[in-house]
Amino acid sequence: MERLLASYRAIPPGAVVRLAKKTSNLFRARAATTAPGLDVSGLGQVIAVDPATRTADVAGMTTYEDLVAATLPYGLAPLVVPQLKTITLGGAVTGLGIESTSFRNGLPHESVLEMDVLTGSGEIVTVRPDDDTADLFRGFPNSYGTLGYTVRLKIELEPVQPYVALRHVRFHDLRELEAELERIVTERSYQGERVDYLDGVVFTAGESYLTLGRQTDEPGPVSDYTGMDIYYRSIQHAEGVKSDRLTIHDYLWRWDTDWFWCSRAFGTQNPKIRRFWPKAYRRSSFYWKLVALDRKYHIGDRLEARKGNPPQERVVQDIEVPVHRTADFVEWFLREIPIEPIWLCPLRLRDTADTPAGDRPWPLYPLEPRRTYVNVGFWSAVPTKPGEPEGAANRAIEKIVSEFDGHKSLYSDSYYAEDEFAVLYGGETYTELKKRYDPDQRLLNLYSKAVQRK
Repeated sequence: MERLLASYRAIPPGAVVRLAKKTSNLFRARAATTAPGLDVSGLGQVIAVDPATRTADVAGMTTYEDLVAATLPYGLAPLVVPQLKTITLGGAVTGLGIESTSFRNGLPHESVLEMDVLTGSGEIVTVRPDDDTADLFRGFPNSYGTLGYTVRLKIELEPVQPYVALRHVRFHDLRELEAELERIVTERSYQGERVDYLDGVVFTAGESYLTLGRQTDEPGPVSDYTGMDIYYRSIQHAEGVKSDRLTIHDYLWRWDTDWFWCSRAFGTQNPKIRRFWPKAYRRSSFYWKLVALDRKYHIGDRLEARKGNPPQERVVQDIEVPVHRTADFVEWFLREIPIEPIWLCPLRLRDTADTPAGDRPWPLYPLEPRRTYVNVGFWSAVPTKPGEPEGAANRAIEKIVSEFDGHKSLYSDSYYAEDEFAVLYGGETYTELKKRYDPDQRLLNLYSKAVQRK
């Protein structure tokens, strides 16, 4: 804490305050700066786990990998564990996160009980939902460090069993998948069996799957997808339902080994290469380093140019649409954007029984209570076309998502006009929060950070 505050004081008054952090799970470009950053090197550990109250106190830069390692010995886990090991608690709260418990547990910030925030004015403020800091508590999610940085968070935990039994349910029609997904979210069961985890994968319009997970303590054989076998390929089958089992640890990190399916871009899914690829480097954080090298040296575009192909536009996004528009969006996407597979993850906000109708409790990412949404994730690149504006594919996605009454996450490239952005992401509420907690504008504002990429 002392180093953090000293580093804040060392930043010149006219310089923008940023984190001095080498790693990131953001796909937005950042402008180069020579100003020193905030020293958060001492804020990467679990402070305490309380199994009696099922809570944990966690430093803001702690990764979910380290948090899960601290909680599983108690038979506990965070209510939502984002898919990638190096996502931090503070990052998931200020930038959102999602996973297969989100249909029953909402988003990571909804399990936060209180947090200490370093605001733009250089103060450490303890923020809670029921005192005079409630405005920042509610406005902090999706602010991406433009209202402050979390130093400590106290979060809820939930009991977990040692194993997860999986059922991969095959669909040939996206509208059948949509209807079944909505029913499972409501009933939290499938064919009479409880569903604790729910997500899906679309390979083509005629081949899609919902994966249903059930916690269990029943002993038995489990699969291992950290070696030669690849998890997302194990989902595929011809008809009906395919069963599988994983330890709870391996289930939580099932997507990380191959960064969903993105490791194929590096050849890692080729058995001849995979056999010799060090297991320690078969994880999302290492693939991210390779992506950073590509962005710095334009390796992919140079290789495409040698083949006579145009440069690629990066299309790395997560969007949410109401559940009844899921098939509409996916059909449009498969028709217009040549990327597959894509990920599906349903979500509903937590604890909304007493929320007034029409109220949106998290103003910077205003999802409606008592409404099911589906996150659609797609992470690849498409060829650019002569004469089209920069970000043509991403702009088209933004337009259709808005037409479908959805939102998209801001961790990657965005192209919204400023007035449209304000309507979607907080508007006057954000402006008032900025005045109160960053009166001297030491931090970038959200539009500058997410769209203008300063």
